[in-house]
Amino acid sequence: MSEAFKSTSVEDATKKRLVPAVEFRNVHFAYEEKKVLYDISFKVARGEIKIVLSGSGGGKSTILKLILGLLKPDKGQIFIDGEEITEMDETDMQHVRDKIGMVFQEGALFDSLPVYDNVAYRLHEQGLPEDDVKREVRLLLRFVGLEKEMDKLPNELSGGMQKRVSIARALVGDPKIVLFDEPTASLDPPTAATICELVVKLRDLEDVSSILVTHEMDVVKYVTTAYAVVGEKGDVTVKEEGDRLCLTNTSILMLRDGRVIFDGTEEELVKAEDPYIQEFIRGTEVEAGNNEEGAA
Repeated sequence: MSEAFKSTSVEDATKKRLVPAVEFRNVHFAYEEKKVLYDISFKVARGEIKIVLSGSGGGKSTILKLILGLLKPDKGQIFIDGEEITEMDETDMQHVRDKIGMVFQEGALFDSLPVYDNVAYRLHEQGLPEDDVKREVRLLLRFVGLEKEMDKLPNELSGGMQKRVSIARALVGDPKIVLFDEPTASLDPPTAATICELVVKLRDLEDVSSILVTHEMDVVKYVTTAYAVVGEKGDVTVKEEGDRLCLTNTSILMLRDGRVIFDGTEEELVKAEDPYIQEFIRGTEVEAGNNEEGAA
């Protein structure tokens, strides 16, 4: 390989990494007469976790629907992987959705199908050979720690295990963008920590860009201070920074009444002087956020 070709390849790869995985430019959206998003602008870089915080009706779930093309903005532009999707029809949106994995708040598993078939569903639809399907499903279930549960039905699993299955299913096709809608809702703290570990592993080991919608400050603290490392024997562990400075590739977007009131790091969030932000951090808004309707 010539030095010129190597140089061009590196330059092209560098340019591609500079293109945001997701970008909103001055996006407005209303449900009929109810304004939900006002002039929203933000970027999600390659391999970054963007945590979206808001109270009830703040617009965070609407952002996910706009990214998936299930809703169209009234004004503004939305880009996925550098491609504008604002005016795309359903046919054009399909190849965009193929780049995106979605983890729903309720898991959204097929109750009548075992774990294996839930994860394999999309692969079967694509008509892949069963040997290829089996190989990918096993790898994904191993990643979420559920390879031994593949023959069980969803109702035989705990809520946390069901959420892990839904993460495995979202990773079919190796998407480089994954959306998480309240992934730790209704889970006990140890199980919620397990889900957060998976999100961190996707960022640090797979270079996945994630948008994580939540109202829980415990999730914010964990994801912004944890990092995944690979040991000498290939084992993966997730550690907290502790006394070691760990510059994780994670940022926070906070909404209030459909407007961006903060976009920055967890450290900057904690130091913010806005009274609403401080109330949210102390938990005043947590209960309201837990009742957020899917429409917003």
